[in-house]
Amino acid sequence: MATTLVAMPMREVLRCDNCSLVQFRTSNSMCRRCHKALDPEEPIRGTVVVSTPVSAPANEDPGMRVAKVVKEIRRARHLSQRQLASRMQVPRTYISKIENGKAMPTLTSLERLAEALEVDLCHLVRDERSQREEEISTILSDSFLAEIVACLPQLEPLHRSMLLNHVRDLARDQAKAQARESARLQSSARRQTA
Repeated sequence: MATTLVAMPMREVLRCDNCSLVQFRTSNSMCRRCHKALDPEEPIRGTVVVSTPVSAPANEDPGMRVAKVVKEIRRARHLSQRQLASRMQVPRTYISKIENGKAMPTLTSLERLAEALEVDLCHLVRDERSQREEEISTILSDSFLAEIVACLPQLEPLHRSMLLNHVRDLARDQAKAQARESARLQSSARRQTA
């Protein structure tokens, strides 16, 4: 008796970027849970897509804003969900629910979360505007930078642009040098353990 193979069309499995539901592609390419498009929109040519590493839009649900901030701070501290849960003495699934916006922590939980992440409570609940104001005040607390900022309006647009481009280039070169040094240290550590 011979077995015949029948060709079956492959079904594409996708994760929704909005609600993180793993699902098969639907005929209309919309998420089954949140009804958002499963395919990310391609940027239109000629436009620049800027991504910001922190904060959610001001019109976003406060729970989702807290969720994103918690995840960003946890990752910046190089902590796993399990490690953070251990510090808070809660189940790991609770941290996952907070980060995915499925659970909104109580004020007591927010205090314990802030303590576990070693940040001020206001860092978890502040909005984008207050965060930006804090960053500006931190920058302006440096007397040299405050002096430069005070002089910027007096510069002609060409000179201002040249100055800002030069500063941007210096920052990029510094970041590249730090990345090279970090990679060098990691490779030497690997060689020592091998």
